Amino acid sequence: MGKKNIEELNLMDDFLMGSVLSYPVVGPEVCRKMISIILSREIREVRIVPQKAYFGADTDKHGIRLDVYAEEAREGDVDTVYDIEPDKSSKGEMRLALPRRTRFYHAKIDADSLASGEDYAQLKNVTVIFISPYDPFGLKRMVYTIKNTCVEEPDMPCEDGMQTLFLYTKGSKGNPPEELRRLLRYLEDSREENAQDEDLKEIHRMVQQVKRDREVSLEYMKICERERMIMEEGYASGGEAAKIGIIRRKVEKGFSVPEIAEMLEAEESYVNEVMHLLEENEGASDLEIARKKLGIEEDE
Repeated sequence: MGKKNIEELNLMDDFLMGSVLSYPVVGPEVCRKMISIILSREIREVRIVPQKAYFGADTDKHGIRLDVYAEEAREGDVDTVYDIEPDKSSKGEMRLALPRRTRFYHAKIDADSLASGEDYAQLKNVTVIFISPYDPFGLKRMVYTIKNTCVEEPDMPCEDGMQTLFLYTKGSKGNPPEELRRLLRYLEDSREENAQDEDLKEIHRMVQQVKRDREVSLEYMKICERERMIMEEGYASGGEAAKIGIIRRKVEKGFSVPEIAEMLEAEESYVNEVMHLLEENEGASDLEIARKKLGIEEDE
């Protein structure tokens, strides 16, 4: 990420998507327009909770961090939750796990959306939307819509309120609406020339407003500098800070302790220790956590 300046970022980049959709006034409007285009129906109003996290019941249980959590209140109907996940990682094992990953996302959202004493009929509808520049199923479709059905009676209604959309930015099959084609092209390459209708021109104007915000630019510069320092000083401390940075990001993405340990070829006890340090020192940088882990005093 540090190789790009903020003007070069596209909405498929986590930082820009999160910054735009968490921006006052701008965020809900951009999100509303995006979901309206994706679902081909008018969305009147949404409430945004950026970077919403669902923690595991224990350190050895999976949690998740949703890139974009939005709620729509519909008169005469239960509320609908939308989780929008731009996903640029095309690694084979991650791609194969997408159906189970979305199953887990639905489960975590459901578990948190029904208050004690409420009837099951009040359980919120949940639509998880994955957007990727790679084809998740290899069938060249721009839209893959996943819903529960009855195997024996596929035409039988089974309205459980759960839906998953996989959107492939370069898909061609299935005759997707032209508005959706243009939106996905813009998300992947967020330049003015790709804002080819009135909705996208308005989205682009708001995206540029966020990019020009000094505080957003400074935050991006801090992240880039932090990543550079992690690499430079991580190597100097035997890669400890770099490993902690990896653990932090994997925890935020909902990976379990055993999974992270396997990725790093490390002991689970090591990962647990780092996670405890991250919890106890909220806001500390990866380098600061590494120094604590190694027992290095601050003035050294």
